[in-house]
Amino acid sequence: MFKCNQSRLKDSIEQFSRFGATDNGGVTRLSLSKEDLEARDYFCECCKNLGLDVRIDDMGNIYATLPGKKDVPPIMMGSHLDSVVKGGRFDGVLGVLTALEAVRTIIDNGIELEIPLTIVNWTNEEGARFDPAMMSSGVITNKFDKEKMLQSTDKDGITFKEALKESGYEGSIENRLKEAAAFIELHIEQGPILETEKVEIGVVEGVLGMCCYEVSISGESDHAGTTPMKMRKDPLFLATKLISILIEQLGKVDEELVYTIGRMNVTPNIHTVIPNKVVFTIDARHKDPMKIIEVEQIIEALPAEEAGCYIQKQKLWGRDTVVFESEICDEIEQACDLHGYSSKRLYSGAGHNAQFIASITATAMIFVPSINGKSHCEEEETSFEDCAKGADVLLTTVLKLQTKFAKKEAFI
Repeated sequence: MFKCNQSRLKDSIEQFSRFGATDNGGVTRLSLSKEDLEARDYFCECCKNLGLDVRIDDMGNIYATLPGKKDVPPIMMGSHLDSVVKGGRFDGVLGVLTALEAVRTIIDNGIELEIPLTIVNWTNEEGARFDPAMMSSGVITNKFDKEKMLQSTDKDGITFKEALKESGYEGSIENRLKEAAAFIELHIEQGPILETEKVEIGVVEGVLGMCCYEVSISGESDHAGTTPMKMRKDPLFLATKLISILIEQLGKVDEELVYTIGRMNVTPNIHTVIPNKVVFTIDARHKDPMKIIEVEQIIEALPAEEAGCYIQKQKLWGRDTVVFESEICDEIEQACDLHGYSSKRLYSGAGHNAQFIASITATAMIFVPSINGKSHCEEEETSFEDCAKGADVLLTTVLKLQTKFAKKEAFI
């Protein structure tokens, strides 16, 4: 049983943390920005120094491959190098760097692979500069139309197409991922469960399904001091009532359901004026599609008119629950047992590239704990020891899988 080099992994994390470093210990590394290009260049340099075959596809995705004895589709592992504004130094990049460390350990120990291993960096996972999130993995899995994605613009009006061309990372469509034996994405949990329960590794069984609604309530603006309470058509008062109803009813659906009132706009938003319109969103997530349907029924059952106000409900978007390959999850769990690391099976509430890649190959994820559950902020932190444990589990899993696939014990 092989273990990764924790000190070397720590050095890698700290080196990549310099690309887009913020004053408070985080990073701002927007997709295809100067900082992202510095990280990409250094990643490619590291891979080429190891003798890996580095290729780039038409969406800027980077694939670095260590060959095996057989010229067959590889096992892929990786994540993304881009970040949100003032994000953390582990989100995304840890999945790339633990994959890099796994390959370095394989080379250090002279392990001959039966089938290839490929490290991947997916372009524009965060969607922080160009909408939507998980853009490039979405394009290659036919979730998004490429031409529409190329026209996505940042706040300065620069299109993704222009930024990609200028970056030097516009490769060939022939280099796209076409086949893979499997894909494993290691990521920080971005939540508090593992740390709270003192569990070292999360074995991720899938990504929660979700729905997102926008509720609009229209009333009438009047003077705050001269309009009697009984004569008001106040959409904000009604919004507070409806939100209370939603909280009460959604709380009865299932204890694993998570729901959020994430955005609220009040018009005209003046302290001396009764509002004439309130718009808020409700986001709900659960692994059971029937629970999501129940949520939608609760939202749709809100009245169309009340207290002189008119209420509209619009479903903005949703996604189905993605279930990962159970046999890969079993291998991850067994790898944890071999190393003596505690583990817990769970679903991800956040979206990841893995949810798209799961539609074209056997996929699973590995989570490592997030201190205080923090992510997408400069306070994001995961201990280097936990990072190394995740790398150990990733390494052991891919070594076992490549032997299985060489024997044609494929899951797909």
